[in-house]
Amino acid sequence: MRSASLTPVSWKMAASVCRAGSSAAGRVLFAARSPALLRLKRNQSAVSYAQTLSNIPETQVTTLDNGLRVASEESSQPTCTVGVWIAAGSRYENEKNNGSAYFLEHLAFKGTKKRPQAALEQEVESMGAHLSTYTSREQTAIFIKALSKDLPKAVEILADVVQNNSLENSQIEKTREVVLRELQEVDFNLQEVVFDYLHSTAYQGTPLGNTVVGPSENAKKLTRADLLEYINLHYKAPRMVLAAAGGIDHKELCDLAQRHLGGLSGEYEDDVIPVLAPCRFTGSSLGARNDDLPLAHVAIAVEGPSWNSNDNVALSLANTIIGNYDATFGGGKNLSSNVARAAAEYNLCQSFQAFNIRYSDTGLLGMHFVSDKHNIEDTLHIAQAEWMRLCTSSTDSELAQAKKTLKSALVAQLDGTTPVCEDIGRQILAYGQRISLEEWNSRIDAVTAKTLREVCSKYLYDKCPAVAAVGPIEQLPDYNRIRSAMYWLRF
Repeated sequence: MRSASLTPVSWKMAASVCRAGSSAAGRVLFAARSPALLRLKRNQSAVSYAQTLSNIPETQVTTLDNGLRVASEESSQPTCTVGVWIAAGSRYENEKNNGSAYFLEHLAFKGTKKRPQAALEQEVESMGAHLSTYTSREQTAIFIKALSKDLPKAVEILADVVQNNSLENSQIEKTREVVLRELQEVDFNLQEVVFDYLHSTAYQGTPLGNTVVGPSENAKKLTRADLLEYINLHYKAPRMVLAAAGGIDHKELCDLAQRHLGGLSGEYEDDVIPVLAPCRFTGSSLGARNDDLPLAHVAIAVEGPSWNSNDNVALSLANTIIGNYDATFGGGKNLSSNVARAAAEYNLCQSFQAFNIRYSDTGLLGMHFVSDKHNIEDTLHIAQAEWMRLCTSSTDSELAQAKKTLKSALVAQLDGTTPVCEDIGRQILAYGQRISLEEWNSRIDAVTAKTLREVCSKYLYDKCPAVAAVGPIEQLPDYNRIRSAMYWLRF
């Protein structure tokens, strides 16, 4: 996921990688967040965990006549975050226009027909607000964090940016320079490179195999007509969610949405409605050997479930058992994760993380690690062995600990209006609703050790993985050896 932001202190565009499964970026796969939970924990220390979850404000959802969904969680915060989430990303692109969504994300900062760039910057700065955007393979988001009293102005600015991008040729050329520069910078972010390689080999020949940023050839030749065509095809009201969290009133938000976004069209010319084509997963391997690099990045994944699969909760617990590790964490033989304990005791890798990247109809369930060239094979062997162990002999005790850890992680992330708003926007697009933390809690409790073994076996046991590697990877085992470690001979 690529992101950019606009702040009153420094108007800048920054690239970031967000990978599901890691504590920093994966957001525990489905975390719903609310500052209200932490406030209740402080004020009602005697209240049980379950009671606290039930006291979290309900997410209210209203659908306007044009199909735009308006969703919010109200709290007494002095600030709010409001944004527009759009079902548009690189998966909706083809070879010719790959990179269009990312290009348009950057153009959001270049002004509208009503607000030239300087006026947009001055208006956001005068509010003390923060305008941010990001693009992923299936979603685009534009959102503002501001004082609660400035909600009307924030919605009006968002509506202007979404509907009235000026698409001036001069601004397109400036954006082209920025995107080309960022494409060069991406090559130095090896984690992002290896995940792009993973998608490229796992979904080869399909839109999910393309990068979010797109190739430099496209960035050099995308025209105003190309971008306008993309907007007209995908920026439709039924494909959008106006989400908000913090000190807001839902009825006021709906009135603002009707006033500023009620004119968004929900109709398509010639009934050309964009439909996601199936993206076939292919077990395969892709590597880029470079012995000049000090460390190798390796990712291995099987085809995982889609957003709406009930198996995601069990797989989240499996990933919690696998855990994650970084050499800077410290610890050793007392770490709960088998992979982390081995990595620490034998100095096998610098870091590893389990991930579950999900899309509308498929996903990538896997692990990523960073290691020197001498320990690649051993790290991969231990990681795959842990997968097989979860399929065959995961225990009640480790599952109970994983449930506590996962619930704690969910609670720990319930802070701030921006993460709440992001969660609302993503979930409404992915699920058609926002699933409450109380519901997630119940689903976690319902998983048994038998269920965990069955679900892990369904996705992992004797499956063909996709493997991507970058760096000094001479000792990476060949694909047949990696494939043979996806099952155990049992007598």
